[in-house]
Amino acid sequence: MTEKGRNAKLYNRVIGWADMPETEMRKGVRRRVYSTDEVMVAHHTLDVGMDLNPHSHADFDQLVYIAEGRCNYYVEGVPHEMTAGTFLLVPSGAEHYIEPLEEPCVNIDIFVPPRADFAKSLTYLDDLDDLDDLDERA
Repeated sequence: MTEKGRNAKLYNRVIGWADMPETEMRKGVRRRVYSTDEVMVAHHTLDVGMDLNPHSHADFDQLVYIAEGRCNYYVEGVPHEMTAGTFLLVPSGAEHYIEPLEEPCVNIDIFVPPRADFAKSLTYLDDLDDLDDLDERA
C-alpha cells in the first residue's frame, strides 16, 4: 500500500479486533494491528512467562494502555505496576518492556506515526474484498 493511502479504504468501515489476523510474535506474545495513515494501534495478548523483550525506539513515544490483567511495565529499569484501565507514556529512546503478572494481560500500544516495522501485520488491510466482507458482517 502506498504511503498516505490507507485512510481512503478505511473511512466509514467498522473493523473489530477479532476480524484482524493474530500473529505470534514470540513465545507468549500475540499481536493484532490496526493503522491509519497517521496512527497505529497494536493489540497484544500476553502470557505470564512470555519471552521478555527490552528495547527502545528513538523516533517516537509509545502510549501504553492495559485493557485486561495486571503487569509490571519497566521503563529504564524502573517497574510501574499497571492494571486494567491504566495508561503509561514511554518517552522515545527509553528502554522498556512489559512483564505480565496475571492472565490474560491485554496491552494496547498507540504509535504516532505508525511503526514501519509492524507493516507486515497490516497486509489484511490491502485487500478491498476482505474489507467489503467485514462491512457485510457489521
